[in-house]
Amino acid sequence: MSLKTFKPITPTNRYKEHPDFAEVTKSTPEKSLTRPLKKSGGRNNQGRITCRHIGGGHKRKYRVIDFKRSKRDVEATVVGIEYDPNRTCRIALLEYADGEKAYILAPVGLTDGAKVEAGENAAPKPGNAMPLSKVPLGTAVHNIELQPGGGGKVARSAGQQAILSNRDGDYALVRMPSGEIRRFIATCYCTIGQVGNRDHMNEVSGKAGRTRWQGTRPTVRGMCMNPVDHPNGGGEGKSKSGGGRQHLKSPWGHTKGQKTRKKKKPTNTFIVERRKKKR
Repeated sequence: MSLKTFKPITPTNRYKEHPDFAEVTKSTPEKSLTRPLKKSGGRNNQGRITCRHIGGGHKRKYRVIDFKRSKRDVEATVVGIEYDPNRTCRIALLEYADGEKAYILAPVGLTDGAKVEAGENAAPKPGNAMPLSKVPLGTAVHNIELQPGGGGKVARSAGQQAILSNRDGDYALVRMPSGEIRRFIATCYCTIGQVGNRDHMNEVSGKAGRTRWQGTRPTVRGMCMNPVDHPNGGGEGKSKSGGGRQHLKSPWGHTKGQKTRKKKKPTNTFIVERRKKKR
């Protein structure tokens, strides 16, 4: 997968860099694996906006992804690689020998006709799923379960990969994409390889309209608002919150530098090394 540039014949095309979709081999989704997706506009069940700047956008259908890889020790064939509007990576359509079909996240190097399998005896090659206890040390993995049988939760976006660094008894030590080293139960399943569409982070939209197609509405900075509308609003000319050097806030509290993780969170026991080391 690579990005394509355009001749700067319009202001939009001058900086635009979009994916070439060369790895996509199937254009229409599998109808049996799609579900309707209703837009919320960022509102909760009471009709109140709980997530700002959401609304509009192109209509989508949800693709049901098999994060659990529950069909074990049965080989499947990759029928096609598809675009998924609901996530940053591509998805692969699998077809098993009995005719059952399923979607998985498409790792780097997975192509049409490839054979993939899930189980303890699977080979450590891209697209295969196996428990962490069976993965060779130093292997790149993604779609890692936090609890055995709970389905993959970790390292699922485009270009993500975690490295199995060591084992300690009933646990496996995994270096997360953030740099954190975390302890996982060794029976948790993961998928071998790095998630595809690695150049996603280098895409350049080129125009505001494309952001609107994706369902994101305009964002106004708090500094540009009035004091009644935002804690950072007001002041004579350009100022930091009413002319004073105050802490920058969101409308609901401090945001700059405030730690949001609970100090006594139970899962802290699984963290071996933080992503931000103390000096």
